[in-house]
Amino acid sequence: MADATVTPTDDGPYQVSGSFSLKDAAGNEITVEGDAYLCRCGASASKPFCDGSHRKASFSSSVRA
Repeated sequence: MADATVTPTDDGPYQVSGSFSLKDAAGNEITVEGDAYLCRCGASASKPFCDGSHRKASFSSSVRA
């Protein structure tokens, strides 16, 4: 079973920590152990992963519960 914690970062990606898998648009599974940073701004060239493009895109978001 996957065990992960998802934490949105201010003005940046989702930090996902733990053991989990992702599926891309073609249905291919990507297994992750540890930390992964997932793009929220849509500007990353390595989607679904963050490549830091949110800085250049001036992405802004402060998620609060």
